[in-house]
Amino acid sequence: GRLFVPGSGKAMSQDGASQFQEVIRQELELSVKKELEKILTTAPSHEFEHTKKDLDGFRKLFHRFLQEKGPSVDWGKIQRPPEDSIQPYEKIKARGLPDNISSVLNKLVVVKLNGGLGTSMGCKGPKSLIGVRNENTFLDLTVQQIEHLNKTYNTDVPLVLMNSFNTDEDTKKILQKYSHCRVKIYTFNQSRYPRINKESLLPVAKDVSYSGENTEAWYPPGHGDIYASFYNSGLLDTLIGEGKEYIFVSNIDNLGATVDLYILNHLMNPPNGKRCEFVMEVTNKTRADVKGGTLTQYEGKLRLVEIAQVPKAHVDEFKSVSKFKIFNTNNLWISLAAVKRLQEQNAIDMEIIVNPKTLDGGLNVIQLETAVGAAIKSFENSLGINVPRSRFLPVKTTSDLLLVMSNLYSLNAGSLTMSEKREFPTVPLVKLGSSFTKVQDYLRRFESIPDMLELDHLTVSGDVTFGKNVSLKGTVIIIANHGDRIDIPPGAVLENKIVSGNLRILDH
Repeated sequence: GRLFVPGSGKAMSQDGASQFQEVIRQELELSVKKELEKILTTAPSHEFEHTKKDLDGFRKLFHRFLQEKGPSVDWGKIQRPPEDSIQPYEKIKARGLPDNISSVLNKLVVVKLNGGLGTSMGCKGPKSLIGVRNENTFLDLTVQQIEHLNKTYNTDVPLVLMNSFNTDEDTKKILQKYSHCRVKIYTFNQSRYPRINKESLLPVAKDVSYSGENTEAWYPPGHGDIYASFYNSGLLDTLIGEGKEYIFVSNIDNLGATVDLYILNHLMNPPNGKRCEFVMEVTNKTRADVKGGTLTQYEGKLRLVEIAQVPKAHVDEFKSVSKFKIFNTNNLWISLAAVKRLQEQNAIDMEIIVNPKTLDGGLNVIQLETAVGAAIKSFENSLGINVPRSRFLPVKTTSDLLLVMSNLYSLNAGSLTMSEKREFPTVPLVKLGSSFTKVQDYLRRFESIPDMLELDHLTVSGDVTFGKNVSLKGTVIIIANHGDRIDIPPGAVLENKIVSGNLRILDH
């Protein structure tokens, strides 16, 4: 336990070592502070206040980052949540709905996390503008759902989009298209934080601009940023002033995250008279979800534990489906008054996620992020609700896109529901290979979306195309080896088949 100090020829005691680290930490904080001040001086006057808020926020986060080291949970303290802290959805639904559901709805705001780009699916611009069904984008479906709600119940539920500097401009351009819809739409922006050099831990950016070669110097710090940026935007106070009480927060690419009247009623009219400040929708893990964050009991509070926080020795235990049966869908219901109170007390505590990236030029950087669900432990009377899998339908890849475009789902007023013609309620497992990663390639390879009502499992690899009206049933595996190409002919019915080798269909 002794640290050798270079140049002194002496070993240093443990006590001295921690003092030494403290000095280094303070010096580093000072250097970062100076760098941030330099960056701030380059801000044009109309952006000064805004930039200052961002950089101050980053400084606080960086300070916490230097204090915390290693996995942030003590594995020995992690317990299964008590029975009553995660309620089954069926129980909440069984209470039915009150007659005054409209007045309850009028206290709700829908917030969609809209900071992400479509890059992982090979698309430019905001992910929410990718077409997912009959030319409708994620954003179209969201607006249709809320408009349907407002018309049906004669209410005024607004939509709030949390954009990032990556998505704000493109999103605002498209919003004009909804000006005649019966949905008020507001936007606010996530913070913009500087990425830091992995070695020196100093900001990469030299000035405040984020275009050209400086694009990669900045990042939006994860959706945990919602509390501070919502509050700082002034929108939180505006909505509280209009009598709104809860926000329903979800990822815009989760097509299952629709407003649920039963959960809303449970929040507004709790059976025991005590309102929850935070509800997290969780759902049962399948083999595909072993990495999802899980709800645990920790020091007497519900706490979200993510895989990144787990000490290496316990990762397999964390992934086990038997000990931690559920994971966070990131559909969250949160009290606006509570967000205001905690934000003003500076009492929202979220673990820092350290996300390493490599920039185009090969420079290794890290970005410090937080996750919205991690704040659950800061709220009073929080609750998990174990919801059906249908409320978790995220579109992260073109394999997911194939499912939601297919006849497995039917679209009604912006909501996707599993087709009644499907005999099993489970979703097939679909794995499309790298030739399908980009949306445009994927669309080019399917002349029409196959009938998948009876599909269990589809794996496609290599240069494969599908003709019109193909039907896939059971387990279908199609593998074109390097240099080969497989064209599945129009009208083909593949049931429990493996197709490999070469199959070209040429026009005569």
